[in-house]
Amino acid sequence: MAAQAAAAAQAAAAQAAQAEAAESWYLALLGFAEHFRTSSPPKIRLCVHCLQAVFPFKPPQRIEARTHLQLGSVLYHHTKNSEQARSHLEKAWLISQQIQQFEDVKFEAASLLSELYCQENSVDTAKPLLRKAIQISQQTPYWHCRLLFQLALLLMERKLQEVHPLLTLCGQIVENWQGNPIQKESLRVFFLVLQVTHYLDAGQVKSVKPCLKQLQQCIQTISTLHDDEILPSNPADLFHWLPKEHMCVLVYLVTVMHSMQAGYLEKAQKYTDKALMQLEKLKMLDCSPILSSFQVILLEHIIMCRLVTGHKATALQEISQVCQLCQQSPRLFSNHAAQLHTLLGLYCVSVNCMDNAEAQFTTALRLTNHQELWAFIVTNLASVYIREGNRHQEVLYSLLERINPDHSFPVSSHCLRAAAFYVRGLFSFFQGRYNEAKRFLRETLKMSNAEDLNRLTACSLVLLGHIFYVLGNHRESNNMVVPAMQLASKIPDMSVQLWSSALLRDLNKACGNAIDAHEAAQMHQNFSQQLLQDHIEACSLPEHNLITWTDGPPPVQFQAQNGPNTSLASLL
Repeated sequence: MAAQAAAAAQAAAAQAAQAEAAESWYLALLGFAEHFRTSSPPKIRLCVHCLQAVFPFKPPQRIEARTHLQLGSVLYHHTKNSEQARSHLEKAWLISQQIQQFEDVKFEAASLLSELYCQENSVDTAKPLLRKAIQISQQTPYWHCRLLFQLALLLMERKLQEVHPLLTLCGQIVENWQGNPIQKESLRVFFLVLQVTHYLDAGQVKSVKPCLKQLQQCIQTISTLHDDEILPSNPADLFHWLPKEHMCVLVYLVTVMHSMQAGYLEKAQKYTDKALMQLEKLKMLDCSPILSSFQVILLEHIIMCRLVTGHKATALQEISQVCQLCQQSPRLFSNHAAQLHTLLGLYCVSVNCMDNAEAQFTTALRLTNHQELWAFIVTNLASVYIREGNRHQEVLYSLLERINPDHSFPVSSHCLRAAAFYVRGLFSFFQGRYNEAKRFLRETLKMSNAEDLNRLTACSLVLLGHIFYVLGNHRESNNMVVPAMQLASKIPDMSVQLWSSALLRDLNKACGNAIDAHEAAQMHQNFSQQLLQDHIEACSLPEHNLITWTDGPPPVQFQAQNGPNTSLASLL
């Protein structure tokens, strides 16, 4: 008996020593992997090598599953190797289901794997995976709620005609719900964000104002409430769809989106500054990927504002900033590549690099499957072809037919459809078909006025004024150009101000109003000088070379320019 006991003790000691040794080699490899992952810059290849070195040791199932999850996560977030990432995440999900009380690995694997499937346009594969994870996570409140939200976002099918009655019903349910005040306000923020973004997607910037005001009031209310005032009995009640601090940034973001669409560009700048300041504070404590997404979307909107207000050099530096953020996260770049090339296309138009603008817009079209962005890019590409005369007639006619606002316009956005009418009017103007141009532009004005689309209103008024001037109807031309100038000054839109002041100068000359003509000429000269100075500064920046980038990830560094090589003639 004593001998048997000694043998058993010896075997147990050997097993314990083996387990301890196994734990030490695993912890060493894990430590090295984390060191390489968090290095500056991250050494992802070395991190992956360390994690892969775990498998030859034939580790226990728990370590095997967790290592597959870690490898899948690193490959998904830091590389473009989606095939290997998918393979590791699928193994993590499969193995973890066989292990009791292993929820963190099991459900994180399910969540990441479904995200990856969606990115690969395999939504039908992601849905059953999430449903199974939801079914087996009911005893784990955090993951159950998180997976439910993930599936809910996945089920969005952009059936915009059905959204409005459903949102109305949801609003009534939220208002009638009785519960924890913080939870109710959090739910209201979620509902109102959906409602506001629905209106903005539809290009209805006037209709959205009451909802946006409610959202801004709601976030003020929630910021005064404290999480520890009421402790819920059910752990699932502790779940919030977004942390309170993140909600504040999101409300700033949708406010910027609204201001940009409406043409309140100074207001957009004000809220962008507030949001970016808040983001910088949050990123010091929180490395959540959603904060980088918020930052990129804010920058995308403020860049468009800068291009309109005549601050091209600043816009270009902010485009470079977006590139740097995308360099740090391949996933972020994948989500925003089309928008980044679209912004570069808009910048190219602003500095009269039309060939580069065409290349950027064409690249953006290749990278997007988002209908609204597609329509926005095509509208801008068509305007580039119109300015270039007869070089691209066949392609231009094809594009104009695809965004024909009179027939089968591809999206339901009020704003984009109004813009399509404007582009048709611009094309008719360049073709000398003035009556047809006036019809299109009056339709733009009607739609713009209905939803307070100030910039489209200003552009339509000045182009109508130009048409009446060409036709010799100076009085009607003046009736268009004066309000166009007033509105452009309010936005402020430098290009429309330049165009309007040139027309006012010529109109007053033709009418014999020498003093008014001199004043308008002086205004035109001032605008010209401001734009020329900004033009030279932008084209002299090393980042100006970004206009030639049309393939792969953003360039890491830029060579300095010798000087501007573009012309401002088309603006003057």
